[in-house]
Amino acid sequence: MQTAADIRKAFLDFFQGKDHLLIPSSSLIPAGDPTLLLTSAGMVQFKPYFTGEMTPPQPRLTSGQKCFRVSDVDSVGDTSHLTFFEMLGNFSVGDYFKKEAIAWGWEFVTKNMGLKPAQLWATVFRDDDEAYALWQKTGIPARRIRRFEERDNFWGPAGDEGPCGPCSEIHYDFGGTCRLGKSDAECGPNCACGRFLELWNLVFMQFYQDNQGKRTPLPRPNIDTGMGLERAALILQGKASIYETDLFQPIVSRVAGLANKTYGQDAETDKAIRVVAEHARSAAFLIADGVVPDNKGRGYVLRRLIRRAIRFGRKLGIKYVEGGLLSPVAEVVIYQMGSIYPELASGRELILRMLQQEEERFGEIYELGVSLLEQKMIPLHRDVGTSVKGKPTDSPYNVIATGGTLQIPAAMRASEEGILNALTNPLLEIRTVGEAVRFSKQIVGIEAFLLWDTYGFPVEVTAEIANEHGLKVDMEGFQREMSAQRQRARAAGGFGTGLDAVRVYQELGIAGTRFLGYDATTARSVVVALLVNGVSSTMANEGQQVEVILRETPFYAEGGGQSGDTGFIEAPGWFVQVEDTQSPIAGLIVHKGKVVRGTAQLGEIVTATVDRERRMDCARNHTATHLLHAALRQVLGTHVRQQGSMVAPDRLRFDFTHVSPLMPEELQQVEALVNDRIRANVPVHKRETTYRQAVAEGALAFFGERYGDHVRVVEVPVGATHASPFGVHPSTGSEPVLSSPKERTDIPKPFSFEVCGGTHVDATGDIGYCHVLGESSVGAGLRRIEAVTGRAAESLVREQSAALGKLARQLETSPQELDGMVATLLEELALLRRQVSANERASSRQQAQFLLERVQEADGLKLVSGVANVGSADALREVGDWLRDKLGSGVVVLGAVVKERPTLLVMVTKDLVARGLHAGNVVKEAAKVMGGGGGGRPEMAQAGGRQADKLDDALRAAVAMVAQQAKGS
Repeated sequence: MQTAADIRKAFLDFFQGKDHLLIPSSSLIPAGDPTLLLTSAGMVQFKPYFTGEMTPPQPRLTSGQKCFRVSDVDSVGDTSHLTFFEMLGNFSVGDYFKKEAIAWGWEFVTKNMGLKPAQLWATVFRDDDEAYALWQKTGIPARRIRRFEERDNFWGPAGDEGPCGPCSEIHYDFGGTCRLGKSDAECGPNCACGRFLELWNLVFMQFYQDNQGKRTPLPRPNIDTGMGLERAALILQGKASIYETDLFQPIVSRVAGLANKTYGQDAETDKAIRVVAEHARSAAFLIADGVVPDNKGRGYVLRRLIRRAIRFGRKLGIKYVEGGLLSPVAEVVIYQMGSIYPELASGRELILRMLQQEEERFGEIYELGVSLLEQKMIPLHRDVGTSVKGKPTDSPYNVIATGGTLQIPAAMRASEEGILNALTNPLLEIRTVGEAVRFSKQIVGIEAFLLWDTYGFPVEVTAEIANEHGLKVDMEGFQREMSAQRQRARAAGGFGTGLDAVRVYQELGIAGTRFLGYDATTARSVVVALLVNGVSSTMANEGQQVEVILRETPFYAEGGGQSGDTGFIEAPGWFVQVEDTQSPIAGLIVHKGKVVRGTAQLGEIVTATVDRERRMDCARNHTATHLLHAALRQVLGTHVRQQGSMVAPDRLRFDFTHVSPLMPEELQQVEALVNDRIRANVPVHKRETTYRQAVAEGALAFFGERYGDHVRVVEVPVGATHASPFGVHPSTGSEPVLSSPKERTDIPKPFSFEVCGGTHVDATGDIGYCHVLGESSVGAGLRRIEAVTGRAAESLVREQSAALGKLARQLETSPQELDGMVATLLEELALLRRQVSANERASSRQQAQFLLERVQEADGLKLVSGVANVGSADALREVGDWLRDKLGSGVVVLGAVVKERPTLLVMVTKDLVARGLHAGNVVKEAAKVMGGGGGGRPEMAQAGGRQADKLDDALRAAVAMVAQQAKGS
């Protein structure tokens, strides 16, 4: 058992032999759980089992899980840290506990792995006497069993909340003496000397910790263990570093080969090779699981990895290789791991293309940012420090310290070097030597922010480069600048987004508005607040704009991409036309509109009525976005994830992750899948449940969205006979009754299943038809589909049919024959264009010949000038080129009127350019005569004007200037 593959197989076989069910690794994107950025432990996919929300297929489970730890990104480069790793684990859901977990762990490491008991140590939580006694039973002497505090021996939760408990670890002792000088009695597991390596962590899940930090006992204690495959390979293969094991050796070799370096000969080179190798491996797995480079969330983690790898690739001297730096390295990862993780092989094209695109995109940013940092900003900070010490430098940014104050040179104050001009502010604020010393030791927050905001240069890269030069980055200052920018954006964002506007609604003291719109479009209610011009009022007069807040309402407030409802609110004596509905603060629904009759009064009983047709149009489009999302994931892959949407009554827009334009056949396939579900007229199941239960059942949720404890889920089944997991077929119109997922093993996977608070149709057939208008790019790795449904689709079909009919009548054919007729006309048009072009060329040649025959010559200078009758500026240049070639040595001055605008062209042969003639200077002055401007190179220049009647005068002026230049040459 030497290779990593052997270790993986031995572990999983061992626990399958002890009645554990093998569970495949889950995605690095936690299954619909936005509370967790990335899967960081083997137990993440089993959280619903540990909390009792779902029943596992078997109480004993084992897995080899893909894991990612964001906190280790900046540490990668040493010999031990990784971001991506494989965690081998065995799990018990209310079955066995500490006794079996410890006994089986000891059995596997000593018998199956063949490790010597004398080289193994155990650790336990400070108060865990039971675990301590169980380790003693294995034969480990008491001196090799250590107790530790919560920081070292209490695990979890994975994320903001979840299962947790005390843990016990198996540590491997490499032997030797403590490098920190501690005695054998003092040195042990968790010592920073490097003598010990944690191999296996046995977690005794006894508690559930909520997001407030409160721990409550779990219904049943569970076992969660994790052994890092990479660490096991290091020990069994006798390597000094993870990067020397068979898991990394091929990847490291590929990076070293690209850099034309040898691994193991230079510490800095080795670090850079390790960074590129590790980050390329991690990036490949992230992309395979659907993560796309972005400026937030998981996407930003991926982008950080790629950019950090590129930076260290540059340090290795790798600036460009065919296909980029990371793609060739990722190829090795795919080849090596694709058989174990097939998503790597199936996603190969996506992985390689996305890495290459991101690398190309970052290349220019990186070069510019590094140049600014290393050639401008860092020297500026260094010069300040040098000046404070009384050692003037030759730098133009030198700052002189005199008498405890600082004098900034005028050259620095007047700097116009782009970003440096903006960066003088922190420098100008320095008044004392103490402030100068602080400035000399760190990059100021505004500097790091401007690099990010102006050039997109990542602050993490800024910090890393600064650190290499002995400087730090003021991260608090950077975050303040980022926060200020976000506040500026919010303040400019319109309705209810400014802080003052939000405060207005908070000060109303209204707990919230009960939403009735899922079941009704009209309702009786009471006016609990009125706002006129943003100020609370007891009434609103006819003609005034008003914001109305009701105790309960059927109006849907804009959210989840769906437009807010319109309609009206009426009471005896007054009527408000509702133009928009918003929710400026959580739970509060505000109706914006105009009093069209009477005086609206606070406290009155009203009838609120939604525009039902418009609501239905929105519902059609909203359900269609869910169908589009599901269809895109089927056609393109599960890397497709919603990044935004717009659901209006007349159209829909859906933004999603994908790196390349959709092929026409892919777009057709997506549209066909959506309309197939529409024609099937399957019921759309909707119900409220806990967020935890929704994600446990597999509902798609989106990282970055805020979800409460209770959410609404929307499901579109695969077929018309598909049973709802909610227990009731919604066509009955009754509220569904939950059937626990563990009671329903016959439920097929739905076509679409998402957490969503919007309004939807009752059955897909209500959508009518979905027509995709087009697909486009809206950013790196981000595509957009626009479509229409229902009435809008019907209207579009009518308009297009009418247009086809009109065109057919104009061409005296039928709509069915239009295709052939248009093809014939296009062929005829192309032929005519070729004939026209040939005629124009012949005419141009004749005109050129005519002008050549009238060449003027004075003082040895040949000059051709005149007006050409041509149809374009390109044709004028063709005439000029022919004349210049025929002259051999001379000047061409031509004019033409193209589309009623005068154009002037001057050409000078190279020998005359060498004598000092300059076409650009001639054109620049002559064009002014005809009310224009222009210029160009010494050998050729062109200009346009506004006064066609002045063209002849401009030509004469140009000829005169040529003569003047010739005399001066």
